[in-house]
Amino acid sequence: MPQSEIVRAQAARPLRLRWWSELPLILLVYACYSAGRLLARGDASTAVDHGLAILRIEKVLHLNAEHPLNRLFTREAWLGVPADFWYASLHYLVTPVLLIWVFRSRALHYRAARTWLMTSTFLGLIGFTLMPTCPPRLLDAAHGFVDTMAQYSSYGWWGGEASAPRGLGGLTNQFAAMPSLHVGWSLWCGVMLWRLGGTRLAKVAAVVYPTVTTIVVMGTANHYFLDAAAGAAVMGAGLLLTPLVMKLADRIFRRGAAKTELSTSASEDARAPIVSGGCQTSTGERIPRQRESAFPAAAGPDSSPAEAGDGAPAAAR
Repeated sequence: MPQSEIVRAQAARPLRLRWWSELPLILLVYACYSAGRLLARGDASTAVDHGLAILRIEKVLHLNAEHPLNRLFTREAWLGVPADFWYASLHYLVTPVLLIWVFRSRALHYRAARTWLMTSTFLGLIGFTLMPTCPPRLLDAAHGFVDTMAQYSSYGWWGGEASAPRGLGGLTNQFAAMPSLHVGWSLWCGVMLWRLGGTRLAKVAAVVYPTVTTIVVMGTANHYFLDAAAGAAVMGAGLLLTPLVMKLADRIFRRGAAKTELSTSASEDARAPIVSGGCQTSTGERIPRQRESAFPAAAGPDSSPAEAGDGAPAAAR
């Protein structure tokens, strides 16, 4: 098959996604994201400067939702403890569950949804690298924030270092605050529930989940308001880039598939036997001992038995 036809056939062929190829891809991306967070820790003094700069910008813009929420969660354990559990667990549970649900029940939308989530996550990783930011809970106490995760650590599995299990605080980047992917991922979940849920309960959850997550990340002093806004902006940028990323992935995949098919076709052609089995003759040549047709039409009306060749009776020779 000509190369052009193979390329056209590959372009017309839909990409079929299978869980055994998707699961390693998801795990690989998450592993790269986690490793990238650790490598992008940055200098502590630089991270503190960035955190204080954000506070100054919010003061100029008259944005101060973090302090009243943090005081409320610190004073009221019945709010602070559930908020800490929300922050420490749902981020890692709701997102993969919804991703699996879209894959199984809304397969036509899965690839775009997955690409949007991955693209936005990598944009967030760029933000962690370029702007390591100290969260409010790690600032000096004079700035008025209390680390509720540390205050209520006896209620959960986490210690005094973010939401990591006790003793594993060194495996997390506590300066990965800008942007807030807790807010970004929850916004992705909300969009999936709103567009694909199909029920009133799903639409309510689509609004409640990202809204409560935004309140929680500020009330627990893990993020500033501008962190949350940046998380939403990153998801918006990822959504705009998703069609371009999908087109690029399609081009790379189909080019590789076309090359594979061309090499397979060439190897099959090389193994194919010659139909004549090596007995190729030019016009007028006759293979020795070859019998010619015995039909009268094969020999002219004036031909003699001797001219009939091997097809004539033995007595006529």
